[in-house]
Amino acid sequence: MVLQILFLIIAAAAIALFSLNVRKIIRNINLGRPLDRSDRPSERLAIMLKVAFGQSKMAKRPVAFILHLFVYIGFVIINLEVLEIIIDGLFGTHRIFADPLGGLYNVLIASFEVLAALVLIGVIVFFARRNIVHLKRFSGTEMGKWPRSDANIILIVEVLLMGAFLTMNAADYKLQQLGTLHYINAGSFPVSSFLVPLLPDSESTLIAIERSCWWFHIIGIFAFLNYLPYSKHFHIILAFPNTYFSNLEPKGEFTNMASVSNEVKAMLDPTYTPEPVPEGGRFGAKDIGDLSWKNLLDAYTCTECGRCTSVCPANITGKLLSPRKIMMDTRDRLEEVGKNIDKHGKDHQDGKSLLDNYISREEIWACTTCNACTDACPVNIDPLSIIVELRRFAVMEESQAPASINAMFGNVENNGAPWKYAAVDRVNWAEEK
Repeated sequence: MVLQILFLIIAAAAIALFSLNVRKIIRNINLGRPLDRSDRPSERLAIMLKVAFGQSKMAKRPVAFILHLFVYIGFVIINLEVLEIIIDGLFGTHRIFADPLGGLYNVLIASFEVLAALVLIGVIVFFARRNIVHLKRFSGTEMGKWPRSDANIILIVEVLLMGAFLTMNAADYKLQQLGTLHYINAGSFPVSSFLVPLLPDSESTLIAIERSCWWFHIIGIFAFLNYLPYSKHFHIILAFPNTYFSNLEPKGEFTNMASVSNEVKAMLDPTYTPEPVPEGGRFGAKDIGDLSWKNLLDAYTCTECGRCTSVCPANITGKLLSPRKIMMDTRDRLEEVGKNIDKHGKDHQDGKSLLDNYISREEIWACTTCNACTDACPVNIDPLSIIVELRRFAVMEESQAPASINAMFGNVENNGAPWKYAAVDRVNWAEEK
């Protein structure tokens, strides 16, 4: 009973702490402006199933796709065994599903072991790609000490969890062969059976190994659960809502601000009735509160994989822009604002902003608005929408834009086109010489 009570305390504390951190993240996301993404639910569900569950956009890089599929499917399915571990921990049983499932239980355990081996292979290759091969897309000014450490911590934890799982099964299997009380004959062990010769023959030592690995595995999962809100790996959870709330409009189609549209339409049609718009606020975005909640959800969902930056033409040609950095900076600023709320209340102003303090003017104006980053993202994150909102603020609130942009604005105002030629001269190029 002492161990069962201890398990209950650990489980309850882990779930309570995770719930607290998730509520803070939800609160932070809700700091963004309202945005209606409730339309076309069937289409949204199909996108979520295809992109988040089906990993369809990962397939553009086949090797990474296969390895990620090993880790993704393996880790999800293996953790189905956590349900049995939790029940065993609460009631003091051992492999409680063995009798009800019969022969199916052996198939499940064997499948779990094969998947655990595939997870280990995938994780080891991922670790080598980051730390030995040094793939270019895993580097960059934004990939400092913590982002690199975060990725490696998760990979190491996954190796330890899978190792503990297989060692636990190997010790269990040997105890079953010895006929040890409480260790019923259940399960099939195609992978961990290779570890059996490495284990001692002492029954008491085997029990200690099995129990130690059992506790390490479940406590490790609880710890992993509570690490997620502090890590980029929170995308494991957020990828599903993020893909569901994807932008369904054609790529490259920008949104018009209702307040500006009202003015233009009223000028063109005096009988036009303006649409209601929220009072206050800014044109575009300077800080977190000026972005939409979907922009902030994007920031928390970013996997830092670098696919967006690797296809960004501005970045490829040496410009300062990195779409991954845009998302990481947005998340860092959002976390900072959230901590300020926790310490000082929601009305606290720290004198900082997303634009200038985190994202520079040079970065936002380097963007070609080609949408390559959005197309490449495996979880449908849209860095471009944040860049456009920051530009809107710079132009519409501050009247600050590069000289070339200001020249284009002047031409549109004076000539009705982006070029410096008058309207009557537009077709001169077509005239025969």
